[in-house]
Amino acid sequence: MTKKYVLLVPDGAADEPLDELGGQTPLAAARTPRLEALAASGRLGTVATVPAGMPPGSDVANLAVLGYEPRAVYTGRAPLEAANIGVELSPCDIAYRCNLVTIVDGAMRDFTAGHIDNETARELMGRLADAFRGRPFEFYAGVSYRNLMVWRDGAETACTPPHDILDQGVEPYLPEGEVGAILGEVMSDARAAIAGRSAATDIWLWGQGRAPQIPLFKATWGLSGAVVGAVDLVKGIGRCAGLEVVDVPGATGALDTDYGAKARAAVSALARHDFVFVHVEAPDEAGHMGSLVEKVKAIERIDAEVLAPLLDCDHDPWVLVVPDHPTPIRLRTHTGVPVPFVYGRAGAARAAGAGRAAFSEAAAGAAGLDLSSGRKLMERFLSDAGHSLRPAVVR
Repeated sequence: MTKKYVLLVPDGAADEPLDELGGQTPLAAARTPRLEALAASGRLGTVATVPAGMPPGSDVANLAVLGYEPRAVYTGRAPLEAANIGVELSPCDIAYRCNLVTIVDGAMRDFTAGHIDNETARELMGRLADAFRGRPFEFYAGVSYRNLMVWRDGAETACTPPHDILDQGVEPYLPEGEVGAILGEVMSDARAAIAGRSAATDIWLWGQGRAPQIPLFKATWGLSGAVVGAVDLVKGIGRCAGLEVVDVPGATGALDTDYGAKARAAVSALARHDFVFVHVEAPDEAGHMGSLVEKVKAIERIDAEVLAPLLDCDHDPWVLVVPDHPTPIRLRTHTGVPVPFVYGRAGAARAAGAGRAAFSEAAAGAAGLDLSSGRKLMERFLSDAGHSLRPAVVR
């Protein structure tokens, strides 16, 4: 039987020890018998997914866990999202992530505008498209609050992610300089266009960049692949990497996502491909909310509703589980510290039964396998699974 491989990313699941959990992290406190079985039969360790000096965003970190070197391929978050929704960028165009946000009394109260629904978000983006018609700024609907602006023949400047400034005054974080002044005018005009129509009071522009050039996953690793996810960022990375992008009804990129539908889609994709990248956003959303209860619940549902069907499926895949980055409850934003990982063969995990081992930040740190990049993790995972790596890939 042809070997199959799964990369499962519980986005932002890694965290810090919390007093509310008696010094445990959400990963350690959650009921995760399948992760424990995988840990008992496989390999544990830690990996640095965010290169020094780079922002600890899901864009950088997901490129890393997929086996790419972010410094070589990363140009920004928004162009990856543009790739997924079919927006073509010329070499002179700049894409910006366009969050629908709630700003009250000059402070960033909610970077999701109350997790605005897709229908309302599409309406607002349509209003923005109409309001800016004839100007070089184009607006495109994505998923919920995660939308896109393209500045044709534009420019870029440093911008701050809105989830990094929750409950803070926004004035010090507005884009600066000549380019910043133009973006500030765009944000002001947008405010007037969407005023009073929903919890979204403003747009926030960030994640800027030009179209990336990402080597195909199959050309790099010799494996055909698919991506199962909800957010445009992850699906955009998949498209750029030449992976089949599987659309999953009920996958929302939020806490209410259909976990089981993602698992079924992944199992189905394994019949067509060697490798499937499964991404679940919910732990990250809970971390940004500062909700310990929701984060533990999301981790437990990933274990029961996503990992369990993958371990039980007839394909008997090798499975790698690794958060892309931590999203600590205390901070409500990302950090770039190394994250835990575990990998092994599904059949061996099933056979482990009651002989389980902990899967947590502490347990992974104590395992003694500390890898310096996501690329090294992908190499180690595939090599230990018996996949023959091309000499040009192994370093």
